[in-house]
Amino acid sequence: MVKKSQEIIYGIHAVEAALRNQPENVLQVFVQQGRNDNRIKKILDIAKNSGVSLQSISNDKLKEKCPKARHQGVVAEIRYSKNKAISLDDILQKDSVLLLILDEVQDPHNIGACLRTADAAGVDAVIVSKNRSPALTPVMRNVASGAAETVPYIMVSNLARALEKIKQSNVWVLGTSGDCKQTIYDSSPTERLALVMGSEGKGMRRLTREACDELVSIPMRGSVESLNISVATAVCLYEIRRQQNA
Repeated sequence: MVKKSQEIIYGIHAVEAALRNQPENVLQVFVQQGRNDNRIKKILDIAKNSGVSLQSISNDKLKEKCPKARHQGVVAEIRYSKNKAISLDDILQKDSVLLLILDEVQDPHNIGACLRTADAAGVDAVIVSKNRSPALTPVMRNVASGAAETVPYIMVSNLARALEKIKQSNVWVLGTSGDCKQTIYDSSPTERLALVMGSEGKGMRRLTREACDELVSIPMRGSVESLNISVATAVCLYEIRRQQNA
């Protein structure tokens, strides 16, 4: 049984990212017996160089550690970091800032995919409400493919108050809503920007919407009404980066 102060992570990308970024918090790595392909060898090399304990176990034993999950032949036990977590205040001190705010997005797979996109787009932090989004889970870490170890995932007690703090720090808050005539391609993003994405179906809550400085939509030219939240996030983040670099 895993202790409360520990967590199981699985999958090649998630375990490799943990070993590269937080080796001091990786307690043990379990590898499937008989696996000797290059991806597993890379993880073994990193673990050995970091002094992390390694154990070869059967596929059945791996499945016991993460039932119903696609472990890809590697599982790790990690401890929760005792280091001071990066705070919103820390992020806001930067000269240029790009934040991703997820309002009431609850599906772990979607959040993991958003974290992966955020890492690729160079987002400084992903911000969610403690009461309306889950804490980091093994599923999120696996879907994020290592991004959960590189992009700060900041949970705030009150999203509306966090948005006010962000705005007071000279960050422009850009919200997304399907009923807006202005599209993401019409916006002019600044070097200090927060992108707010609402949940699928419901979109942003009223208070969150009212806190935005500007609202934009993604033009839909086909028969479907909306995109998956992680896909919509990717469209918006990359358009923001394109305009910032133009």
